[in-house]
Amino acid sequence: MTFHARLAAAGLMLAALGACSPETEKKAEAPAPSPAPAVALAADTYAFRIGQLEAVALRDGSLALPAGNTGASPWANTAEVSALLRASGVTDDTIHLSIQPLLIKDGERVVLIDTGAGGQMGTEGKLQASLRTAGVVPAQVTDILISHAHGDHVGGLVANGALVFPNAVIRMSIPEWTAMQADAELAELVRVITPKVQAFAPGSVVAPSITAVSLDGHTPGHTGYEIAEGGGRLLYIGDALHSSILSVQRPDWRNNWDGDSATAIATRQGLLERGASQRLLIYANHFPFPGLGRIERRDDGFVWTPDPAPAS
Repeated sequence: MTFHARLAAAGLMLAALGACSPETEKKAEAPAPSPAPAVALAADTYAFRIGQLEAVALRDGSLALPAGNTGASPWANTAEVSALLRASGVTDDTIHLSIQPLLIKDGERVVLIDTGAGGQMGTEGKLQASLRTAGVVPAQVTDILISHAHGDHVGGLVANGALVFPNAVIRMSIPEWTAMQADAELAELVRVITPKVQAFAPGSVVAPSITAVSLDGHTPGHTGYEIAEGGGRLLYIGDALHSSILSVQRPDWRNNWDGDSATAIATRQGLLERGASQRLLIYANHFPFPGLGRIERRDDGFVWTPDPAPAS
């Protein structure tokens, strides 16, 4: 069983019930303007705008994976991984992955993209507190968009055998929902959420300003979400890229969390190329909080440039 599968099992066997083929590029010529921050970067929330839409990064928790432990890290080439981390200023030989769902407020619609780990997998379970800081209670969420069915993305859907967001429609791609229903380890989660699930065809418009984007290879129906409104544009990439260092600088390295490694590598490479050429604003669920920034070319490869820049 892969590490991510074990995470899904641990986080979602809720005794309690409780990362394209390169995606078809849209011909949008002008790069999106930088978001205008609505508030300063806080400990667990960061508010910004996509055009006129309100958006908030919501911290749920984090994962710390020893780079030299092939049972924890999805990258088996441990010596190369450690060397790249050191060269990038990481001193503890650890792969640090944040977990931050994204909140979008669009008029009467309150959209949550992914739901974090629900406190499972040794994470902090901060999503509900982050939501409250953003001025939202679970009953106000109208739409939940799922990138894929790994535990750190769907773990917050259910607690104590009940829906955490009782009034929300839960949307995910048809291939992802089909795979989720076939996974015996997720049977109880599937049972609880089924009445609320509306599966969509890849590439569908899933909300007035949000279009699903296939980012293939990680899971059978892994999906990103492109949010475009009033001249602003952002791409939520799910787990197409996991590490802001390793996935960006060495997209060709095999990641054992990917179900289809060759396709996932092609997706990473295509996403990085598109991001750099279009100066696309990206929201990366596992990059350092708040996960917002751009891909830039450097030498013969790519680097991640966060926005806002981290405090010195």
